[in-house]
Amino acid sequence: MDWSGYRKFVTVSLAIVSALVSQQRSVEAAEGSRAGTARVAITPQKPTWMAGYGSRTKPSEGAIHDLWAKALVLEDESGRKAALVTLDLCGIGRELSLKIRARLKSDLGIERDHVVLSCSHTHSGPVVGDNLIGMYPMDEAQRQVVAEYANFLADSIVDVTTRAAKNLAPAKLAWGTGRADFAVNRRSNKEPDVPELRDRLGLEGPVDHDVPVLRVQGASDKTLAVVFGYACHCTVLSLNQFCGDYAGFAQLAIEKNNPGAQAMFVAGCGADQNPLPRRTVELAQGYGERLAAAVQPVLDSAMEPVLTPLKASYSEIDLGFGTMPTRAEIEEEAKSKTLAIANRAKAMLQTLDAKGQLPASYPYPVQAWRLGELTWIFLGGEVVVDYSLRIKRNLGSSHTWVSSYCNDVCAYIPSLRVLKEGGYEGATSMIYYGQPTIWSEKVEDDIIDAVNRAAKTVEPAH
Repeated sequence: MDWSGYRKFVTVSLAIVSALVSQQRSVEAAEGSRAGTARVAITPQKPTWMAGYGSRTKPSEGAIHDLWAKALVLEDESGRKAALVTLDLCGIGRELSLKIRARLKSDLGIERDHVVLSCSHTHSGPVVGDNLIGMYPMDEAQRQVVAEYANFLADSIVDVTTRAAKNLAPAKLAWGTGRADFAVNRRSNKEPDVPELRDRLGLEGPVDHDVPVLRVQGASDKTLAVVFGYACHCTVLSLNQFCGDYAGFAQLAIEKNNPGAQAMFVAGCGADQNPLPRRTVELAQGYGERLAAAVQPVLDSAMEPVLTPLKASYSEIDLGFGTMPTRAEIEEEAKSKTLAIANRAKAMLQTLDAKGQLPASYPYPVQAWRLGELTWIFLGGEVVVDYSLRIKRNLGSSHTWVSSYCNDVCAYIPSLRVLKEGGYEGATSMIYYGQPTIWSEKVEDDIIDAVNRAAKTVEPAH
């Protein structure tokens, strides 16, 4: 018997069957599923204080390119809608986030567990509301500009999501993962040493170089949206001009490569990851183009179809703080010549006077979506890379996407390892977010427990 011929026959037959199954799954994914997109520029139209770097001493001076709010609204066969809104911003706080999500529920009927507000964490965006406002020496006129921008942003997000919902049309989704290697663990590698360390294979510390990609296609398989992520700080630039940083340049490159598509960046757990080297527009654009180059092969390959319905979970856990400072310690900090320290202390004294005590915990948001085989986790705050690595290691890296900077950028979120090591991500960053002290040593366990509950909640029924 001609075994080589038989093996060839079997191989070809299996390939044909696989293609037919894949094609059928794509058809199933499209049936009953709808998607709509919309965008709006959110670049401040007047000089505004910029968020991210405490060294800035004056408001913005123009823009390198526009900042955007982009909405993707999905609807499954049951008619339930979900909205992902990506923002070229350093962060938004809890109060504004709750206000926006309440309006989306009221206006569009989209429940809070089906809404994600995702910030790219560009350090070349404006201060938004009270998020990080204690870092800067603003006068009352400048504070008013910041407050007006927050109102403009809320209106813009509601409007762009409403327009995306009006644009709903039959669609199919698919997802895959690429790789990009420019993120460097900034706690383990000194910035000036990175080129030499990389040259001799000496870089240290955990990283997550996955580039998850979600593609949304409409009629005639036209790409409507490309959602992608990466775990790295948007800190290439420190100029006084608005810019989406490398994530903004990546979106521009993806949209150039895929005419008519809306590119949307969702940041990963990159709180301890930096793009190194940095500090020039050319480097920011170069990193963006490298990230776009990691996305394109995924789009050009056979991606995994995403089947509906979409399942969602949202909770806020009481994330505990560590040992609280005494009133005497706070009063001493209020005399500090460091603006952020003094401003935090004054705010804590006001809380003590009004309520008699400081809050023992923070309402920390944990969210999960299930799209077919894909489990997508959304975490608040600036989350270090240990979380994404741990979550994917346990839930399965081939079908898990972990995002942070979502819904409430409230503080840095260290793992227990980073908390014990201390430093900026583990301790001193809490000053700039106005939090009263560091997190308790239960921080990682409490968040992982909440993630586990959320992931189980969105598991399909068997």
